[in-house]
Amino acid sequence: MADYQEKDLQKFLKNVDEITSLIQEMNSDDPVVQEKAVLETEKRLQFMEQDREEDECRTTVNRTVISPPQAPAKNADEISSEAFLASVEKDAKERAKRRRENKVLADALKEKGNEAFGKGDYETAISCYSEGLEKLKDMKVLYTNRAQAYIKLGDYRKALTDCDWALKCDEKCTKAYFHMGKAHLALKNYSESRECYQKILEINPQLQTQVKGYLNQVDLREKADLQEKEAQDLLDSGKDTAVTTKNLLETLSKPDQIPLFYAGGIEILTEMMKDCAERTLFRTHNGFSIISDNEVIRRCLSTAGKDAVEETVCVSVLRLWQAVCSENEENQRLLVMHPTRGQLLPALLASRVPTIQEQSLALLLQLAQTENGRGLIISHLDLTRLLEALVSFLDFSEKKANSAMALLTDLALEERFHVWFQASLPGALPALAAVLKRDPRVTSTSALCQCIAILGNLSAEPAARRQLFASEEFGDACLGLMAKCEEDMDLFREVMYTLLGLMMNLCLQPSLVSEVWAMEVSRKCLSLLNSPDGGILTRAAGVLSRTLSSSLTIVEEALRAGVVKKMIKFLKAGGQTASRYAIKILAICTNSYHEAREEVIRLDKKLSVLMQLLGSEDEILVGNAALCLGNCMEVPLVASSLLTTDIVQVLLRLAGGDAQKTAVQLNAGIALGKLSVRTKDSDTKKFAETNQAPPLPCL
Repeated sequence: MADYQEKDLQKFLKNVDEITSLIQEMNSDDPVVQEKAVLETEKRLQFMEQDREEDECRTTVNRTVISPPQAPAKNADEISSEAFLASVEKDAKERAKRRRENKVLADALKEKGNEAFGKGDYETAISCYSEGLEKLKDMKVLYTNRAQAYIKLGDYRKALTDCDWALKCDEKCTKAYFHMGKAHLALKNYSESRECYQKILEINPQLQTQVKGYLNQVDLREKADLQEKEAQDLLDSGKDTAVTTKNLLETLSKPDQIPLFYAGGIEILTEMMKDCAERTLFRTHNGFSIISDNEVIRRCLSTAGKDAVEETVCVSVLRLWQAVCSENEENQRLLVMHPTRGQLLPALLASRVPTIQEQSLALLLQLAQTENGRGLIISHLDLTRLLEALVSFLDFSEKKANSAMALLTDLALEERFHVWFQASLPGALPALAAVLKRDPRVTSTSALCQCIAILGNLSAEPAARRQLFASEEFGDACLGLMAKCEEDMDLFREVMYTLLGLMMNLCLQPSLVSEVWAMEVSRKCLSLLNSPDGGILTRAAGVLSRTLSSSLTIVEEALRAGVVKKMIKFLKAGGQTASRYAIKILAICTNSYHEAREEVIRLDKKLSVLMQLLGSEDEILVGNAALCLGNCMEVPLVASSLLTTDIVQVLLRLAGGDAQKTAVQLNAGIALGKLSVRTKDSDTKKFAETNQAPPLPCL
């Protein structure tokens, strides 16, 4: 056999082997292997098409002579090979067409399954996802969605299998690892669950916060599992308190007893809850259900106007819940996450019975001591109702009011509370406005200040500010409380100070502030600039620096009230915060009115105060000082008088520097330009008077 024939034969055999392998892979049960084989076949067909096009443009030769133009003879092997590849090409195109059609059907089945899942019909959802997978075996979202439905039905093994298939489709599918971690957790495979969640973090480090929460759940469930084993061992060993706990729960499970029977039993049970073992046995022997599902006890808890017996039952239940939830995260979870008990807690907090209010507040404060407890409250309780109940405590004794505000402060520190606040603010606004409408003379001053400070922190979020400003009632309530505090500043100094902090945050976006409201606020702040209290002075200036730009009328009133003199005094006294507000006010005033520029020059003849600010490390101070200085150069002869200083070098450095705030460079450049123009104008005028040539500007 000639060498070229041998090579052709080897090439043909190699093609046959590769094509046979591809066909086997396309028939594989593994969708990932199948998909790769289809892609490889399509690639080979593209190469064949290119080769054919090249053959049509080429003269066919043998090893000896040039062949005539007719088609060359082909041996049987070549014919068989080309026919086979043509068959594969046709099959691949048909497969691609079927795949597109199946993708449409699978997507429709996925949506149908999602709709059933949303309605809680998990069996139908699984059926839809399964039918979709029959159409398209490598659609990972169908596997993860079906896994989620299996988890809802408690079929964790099948969920794990589906997650494995999803990972075969995409090894970086974080959703698969999430459901797999959840299924392993339910099966008490704690190490495997942790590995799944850690894998999510490896794939996407930005999910660190979520992964931290998942891992925390694993730790808590593993801890609870260990507690249950230890508690059961103590019960099996015959420990007195463990046996008594079990017996008491059996006694309390008797139905249709008088309320005081249950109250007495609960009190005895509460005294038994001293150690972790007893608290755990309460949980494992259905203590929560025995108490909250009892008809008599439930009636006592839900009655609005409670008599003495019903009050006794309520208080005993609340004290029991405090005892069993102490240092026991799993008990806390079962208490708060149960729908009925979760609805009950805010309702009991809003009770008109003082002892029930007190015990409800104590229970919630206990829960809020840990991050896990705060998360449970925020995620599972009606926060609008809870907020309304907590602010109502402002009308009670100072101790109760301060405790309620301490709880609200703890919750407000959580990011999840901020998310809820922005989403639910319209429903909470009436209660928040009512806080500001309270008479400070009959309200706990410290608690009221705490509540206003919380509102101030929450209003720092732009979305919250927009909603607060949309409420005319809230804005009027702020003005009303300012007026009440002005009546006796010695008594209500702390309230005014905190209120000004809230209003400073409200005015962070001047575009949101209405001119009428800004006018009223500015007038009150101008009045407060006469206060002997440094804290009030500083915050009043802070609010004023954010409301002045709302209207030229406000600026005119401020100038008539002597604001320029007061702000220069602020700047001479020093202090970074006060100086920030003062220079901003001066920048606004000098930007609008020539009289303000002239007064600054009169009070600071050499502009030494402004020039000193240009050397500050605070870019806000520097930018506004440069703006104010540039404005003052509009006053005749001021620019030329500055040439004896190092102002040119300072402005050049600022204009060409690398400040993070571009306003520093821009304002310095503008001031430098005005310095050049005004100096030239001054020298031109002098030339006209003395007939001397003006010098070139020093730049």
